[in-house]
Amino acid sequence: MSSKVTDAPTQTQTPVTKVAPGTLFVVSSPSGGGKGTLIRRVLDTVPNLSYSVSYTTRTPRNGEVHGREYFFVNRETFEAMVRANEFLEWALVHGNLYGTARQQVALETAAGTDIVLEVDVQGAASIRNLTMDTVSVFILPPSYEILRRRLVARGTDSPEQLALRMKNAPEELRQYSSFDYVIINDDVERAAHQLASIIYSERARSERQGPIVQEVIESFKSV
Repeated sequence: MSSKVTDAPTQTQTPVTKVAPGTLFVVSSPSGGGKGTLIRRVLDTVPNLSYSVSYTTRTPRNGEVHGREYFFVNRETFEAMVRANEFLEWALVHGNLYGTARQQVALETAAGTDIVLEVDVQGAASIRNLTMDTVSVFILPPSYEILRRRLVARGTDSPEQLALRMKNAPEELRQYSSFDYVIINDDVERAAHQLASIIYSERARSERQGPIVQEVIESFKSV
């Protein structure tokens, strides 16, 4: 004789309405470290995550689209934005200017969306000096030779640009200890999984869920 299993009665759930502010995830590495590849994979898999599109004065590489990888502007436009205080941070890197739009970060984090900022080590240092909720992640290439091969295979730099990037790489790598997390990018799948895990773990921190937790606690006072 068989017995029929019935579902237990469910209670009506009250949805949580408060939204915790979003977090700015600052991801940095030397040129060729693979931060862009890892970020794209994480954006495809982690919900409620946005990408901060930076401004730059450098020339677009093959396949790059204005407004997707970067906002490509001339130096005059960039300097006018600096004077207008439109950047959260900006820096001169390998002969080109790069900057993070203040308004996009402010609007998205205020709406509860986490946002990823892909930036060089100079920009990461500037962000750390700001009084805002940030988590910094350094992407470490597995070796000097692998980094050089990646840059050569990319085929976007002149010999002079390649030499400058490789010259600057050792000093950039020494900054790793200033970051909250370090990921060695020797395997793209594993490294992308680690980056996603960092985001999920940071979202679960009690101090970031304060408004939501308080709303849940308040719901028990009527019991």
